[in-house]
Amino acid sequence: MIEEFTKNEINKISYELLKGSKSLGVYPTPVENILQYSDFVLDNNIDLLNVEHSFLENLKDKSIKTLHSGLSKIKGIFDRGEKTIYIDASLEKNLGKKNFVQLHEIGHGVLSWQNDIMLCLDNDQTLSTETQNQFEEEANYFASSTLFQQDRFNFEAEKLKLGLSSVMALKHKFGASVHSTFRNYVLNSNNRCALLVLTPLPKNKGNKALCETRNLFYSKPFLKEIGKLKLPNKFGFKWEFIRDYKFKRRFNEKGEITFTSIDGEILDCNYHYFNNTYNSFVFIFPKGEKNKARTKVILQNVN
Repeated sequence: MIEEFTKNEINKISYELLKGSKSLGVYPTPVENILQYSDFVLDNNIDLLNVEHSFLENLKDKSIKTLHSGLSKIKGIFDRGEKTIYIDASLEKNLGKKNFVQLHEIGHGVLSWQNDIMLCLDNDQTLSTETQNQFEEEANYFASSTLFQQDRFNFEAEKLKLGLSSVMALKHKFGASVHSTFRNYVLNSNNRCALLVLTPLPKNKGNKALCETRNLFYSKPFLKEIGKLKLPNKFGFKWEFIRDYKFKRRFNEKGEITFTSIDGEILDCNYHYFNNTYNSFVFIFPKGEKNKARTKVILQNVN
């Protein structure tokens, strides 16, 4: 867990980069401008998923100190000695993920207390919000704070109604992934809402569960007024949103469901469902919960 003092320091550095690179208020967030202003070079022509082991060993041999979590499925590398950021070529197909990884690597470079680390090798584990490594958690926080331009994200979110269509609009506006946008949306919301992220289970004979929990996020008002929900780790067909998954629905903004809190309170909710082929997102909020929208968004393109 990052201390509040450290978060404030990271936010200061992030703001100075956004301001210095003339990226504040520019949408989607111009990561290339931030990269150039940071004085780093980008190399995204390498297939890091299939890169020769000798390439990585050569990089490691030049480093004084290396921060990594294995050499498998590497998405990004920061080489301080060469002032170079390597991004896996496959991320060209996923701009939101690419932007986050680039900013994560920039974070390793601009957070001065990480200067002893000369080489960072990042995979899905280090890029995850569940990482237990302090420096990786700091780089993730920097990436999110910068990509969503700090309080600019909340300002834009407050203009929109509560729900999936607004998340998708914010995703496109800031140039982020669905996962990171949804997470940021819920964690910073002034509404009572939660986000359940599901990942498919392997198809085994006799296994009635179809999905399991990958992440579960709550807004502060939700936790304060309702508390956590009583949920299993695996979900079968009896859950309404699993029917959305089973019938291969891409999105559903008209879901209704009843939950029980860990304190035993029965809660009638609406839910919005979205599937991006990798994960299913279930956005949950109590019936009647609204955000006074100043801008209308119609969900058309969900890619």
